[in-house]
Amino acid sequence: MNDKQPFALGHASSTNWQEAVDSCLAQLGEISDAANLGFVYVADSYANHLQDIYERLRNTTAVQHWVGTVGIGICATATEYHQTPAIAIMIGDFPADSFRVLPFYNRAADHLPGGWEDWLQSSPGHLAVIHGDPTNGNVPRLLGQLYEELPGGYLVGGLSSSEGANPQIADDLLEGGLSGVVFNDQVAVATALSQGCTPIAGKHTITDCDSNIINYIDQRHALDVFNEDIGEILARDLNRAAGYIFAGLPIENSDTGDYLVRNLVGIDTEGKRIAIGDMIHPGQKIQFCRRDGKSAQEDMQRMLDDLGKRVNGTPRGGLYYSCLGRGEALFGEDSAELKMIQETLGDFPLVGFFANGEIFNQRLYGYTGVLTLFV
Repeated sequence: MNDKQPFALGHASSTNWQEAVDSCLAQLGEISDAANLGFVYVADSYANHLQDIYERLRNTTAVQHWVGTVGIGICATATEYHQTPAIAIMIGDFPADSFRVLPFYNRAADHLPGGWEDWLQSSPGHLAVIHGDPTNGNVPRLLGQLYEELPGGYLVGGLSSSEGANPQIADDLLEGGLSGVVFNDQVAVATALSQGCTPIAGKHTITDCDSNIINYIDQRHALDVFNEDIGEILARDLNRAAGYIFAGLPIENSDTGDYLVRNLVGIDTEGKRIAIGDMIHPGQKIQFCRRDGKSAQEDMQRMLDDLGKRVNGTPRGGLYYSCLGRGEALFGEDSAELKMIQETLGDFPLVGFFANGEIFNQRLYGYTGVLTLFV
């Protein structure tokens, strides 16, 4: 049984950002003196006001450390805000010296801030909650670099989603790279990932490719293998198939059979080649997948049941980063995806957003849901 108090939660929707913030503050109530970190996620329609929102929250609550970003969709406990102006806020109290806010990290030359060395070495494990800019093509490499810099590191989070700017908050207004917060092992967490696409055939081997263009699979023309896997009906309409079928890149040595889902970005019918949204190399495994609501719901329930076995009692709070392609498209209306979390794990404070890519361990995923629980 978890006898610690749940984190404070507030979420609201309004065309006026000030009214939305006021509503959230009213829901948060009296903030504990021990509260020391806030998470704030705002709809992209509020992107130009994120600095004002951050300053208002910091000054009103007296909580000095904040992280967050913008999303086309916003998550709160059992509530999804899609294509509507909304804010979700969660404030937690964490042990003194148990976290560090990660400022701007956007180049291969960047490193963790000076003065972190002793703090990092004092703990064998670290969890980083990371927000990233989808317009920065170096994000996958930066994630790997950050992962290597954190002793016993594990990364979770998501890339901002917006029809305009992609600002982030990490004790300041930032844009262009990675930012977030790093926890040491004083903070107990449980985290897991749920896939939104399911393989339609077995694994193949890429035998010839150039950058992101696959020429041959299993020493056959790539398009011939693709058409064979997806079936005759979809093969007749490749434009439709490209919006429904994806490339799955199995992760080497994964004990769960995990895979990265990447979009098909081009099909060359004359050259019988296909292009995907990632760089590949000869010898790499590939399997084609389909986006499937039933499978997504089943895998979501599997993830939640697994987390339920790992967590003792109701979590104090949670963070959920889901793909823009999930939500209503795979789970249906009326906040069905978020309600699954509540129905399985209980009623607890949760915030997050619908992302342009999800971060789990050191990798960038697509069409997944990443749930992190503070216990």
